[in-house]
Order: sequence, then C-alpha cells, then structure tokens
Amino acid sequence: MDNDVARVYGNQVRIRACGICIKGEAILMVNHAGVTDGDFWAPPGGGVVFGDSIEQTMIREFKEETGLDIKTGRFLFGCEYIARPIHSVEIFYEVVHVDGSITTGYDPEIQIIKSVAYLTMPEIKSRKAHEVHGIFRFVNTIDELKLLSGFYCI
Repeated sequence: MDNDVARVYGNQVRIRACGICIKGEAILMVNHAGVTDGDFWAPPGGGVVFGDSIEQTMIREFKEETGLDIKTGRFLFGCEYIARPIHSVEIFYEVVHVDGSITTGYDPEIQIIKSVAYLTMPEIKSRKAHEVHGIFRFVNTIDELKLLSGFYCI
C-alpha cells in the first residue's frame, strides 16, 4: 500500500457508499493506484461525509470518479474490510446511469484513480484476487452479484 493512501485513509473506520452499475454484460469499475502493489479494480464509491446521505454520497462519488450522473436503486449488500491501516465499512446499492459519458475522474483527497471501464465478469475473474474488490470472490456471474444480500467480511 502506498504511504499516501495509508496516510489519507488509514487508522480510522471509513464508511463508504458504493454502487453496482451494470451495462449489458459488464460492471462499471474504477482502477485505483496505490491500494495494492499493482492495479486495484472496484465499483465506484467513496466516503460518506458528515451530513450527506448515502444517496448524496453516491451521486457525488460517481460524478467525481466516472463523470456519470446516476440514480440510486435498491440496497444490495454490505461489506467490511480490515487490513491495517485500512478499515472500511461499505454499503452497496444498485445504480443506474442516467446521463454523462465515462471519463477517468479524480479523488479530491488524493489522486489515485488510474482508469474507469466497464469490465465483464470474465475480465474481472481473470485478474489476481488482490487486484479486484473482495466481493468478487463470492460471485462468478453478474446475476449472482445482483442476488447478493447480507453482510460480507472481505
């Protein structure tokens, strides 16, 4: 893990609002630098700011990270990730793309976004486990991802 990533996001419990945005047979993913030694692909999302709702957070984060305007849908599942110095609790919702074009966005706290792309499940599953969000260890298809519910320790 990059020292700047650990400094900005480490040693605190971070609540993240995240979205699963599906287009055809692909899932919108953001590639982050500095989280692992190589690539790290995860669905868009980010930290909940005091006073902002989950919906407001997801709208902001999708715009910042991907350039897309979205509408939030139903709650899907939650995750907890603990690997010192990182500890995050993530809340995942369905997301629908309503406007805008994909761009490689930014993170206002620290620029770690390398790229944004729709990836198929075979493309996600072909990556090393540490290069993709841990939730993908629990599913093999987009349909399985849509059916997840509950809370997962990743």
